[in-house]
Amino acid sequence: MKILLIQHQGFINGQGGTEKVCSFLADHFAGAGHAVEIATCENRTGKAVYVRHPHVTITNIYTPDIIQKHPRQLWNYTGKNPLLWIYYKIRKKRDKLFNHLLYKKLNGKDGLYLFNLQQRASAWKQFIDARKPDLIMTMSLSSVLEITYNNTYAIPIVNSTNGRPDYDYTDLLWYRSSIDMYYLKAAYRHLAVIQVLFSSYRSFIPETFKGKCFTIPNPVPQIKEEERADLQVSKKRYKIVSIASLITSCKQQDLSIEIFSAIAHIYPEWDLFFWGTGPDEKALRDLIKKKGLQNRIFLEGFTSAPLEKLKQADIFIFPSKFEGFPLALTEAMASGLPCLGLRSCSGVNELIQHGENGFLATDQAELQQQLEILISQPETRSRMGTNAHLSMQCYAPETVIEKWNALIWETHPG
Repeated sequence: MKILLIQHQGFINGQGGTEKVCSFLADHFAGAGHAVEIATCENRTGKAVYVRHPHVTITNIYTPDIIQKHPRQLWNYTGKNPLLWIYYKIRKKRDKLFNHLLYKKLNGKDGLYLFNLQQRASAWKQFIDARKPDLIMTMSLSSVLEITYNNTYAIPIVNSTNGRPDYDYTDLLWYRSSIDMYYLKAAYRHLAVIQVLFSSYRSFIPETFKGKCFTIPNPVPQIKEEERADLQVSKKRYKIVSIASLITSCKQQDLSIEIFSAIAHIYPEWDLFFWGTGPDEKALRDLIKKKGLQNRIFLEGFTSAPLEKLKQADIFIFPSKFEGFPLALTEAMASGLPCLGLRSCSGVNELIQHGENGFLATDQAELQQQLEILISQPETRSRMGTNAHLSMQCYAPETVIEKWNALIWETHPG
């Protein structure tokens, strides 16, 4: 069978959960003898970070012929040089005129949105028709829209939903225009099958979807009992760890810094480590410096060996605002770490069983109290770490693959 996986943006050089899952599926399908291709459309160069199977083909369909028009960004000069003030004033007027003419030509912002979408969709149609796959698997709802806008296919399309479904077609998490939300929601009509991460997520699928739904979680690496974090050994220094992109609007590393800073003086043998990269690195460094804890709180950057870092840790803290199926959290749990998260966070509140394998907090004060419990009670830390390790066994890769095989067989029996 020829399987085409599509992640229209973010796959090249991408190090997130979606890229991991896409690569996991591609590697498995290729290993099972299918002809597998991953396609993206990105104006960048680089590589696939997680793909391992040598027979997985990776194609970037982007060419300069895919015309994309964008308004110019308007800048206000804030300095005191009068000549520069005049220069930027003139440039701003010029760019305003450019934007006005652009919107006038394309019937406003909605027209510009549809123009750019049509250019990309046409390129996808040409590519897919040439490839003639037996099955298309999209890694996001945006990818569904990219390939189906004003297009039709006789090929079944399966969408892998890497978050709670309503995050993909609403403005709950960030700004989306009304027209963007309308077309994203309408894109569900093109799907033969949708995969969701938890059964509870089915209730967030819109009425526009008429296909079949499968609940399939993400795979979690299984750590041998003798290799997981040893929480019973006495140490000179203990580690609280977080692994996530440095994006405080979602991952809230600043919240972890605040609660640790409030109790760091009480527990001088404990340190806080962050692994990951992102746009808020400088702001977090400034906050650490403000707290005067540069020798206790560390931003360690990207790690290619997260499991090794987790096995050396004692507590995992993960106060995200929203998630789908957070891989870093599941890897921490598989490594035998007790975990802290927020009760309001999707995905996190499915994986952490409060009081059993970690704690779910309702606010900052409660999160701080729970962190202190884990720091001060080694027996609780050890018990919850063991429970966390055991609770991840149901997400073993071979179990997840069996579910995907069933989905593929039902979608394309031939």
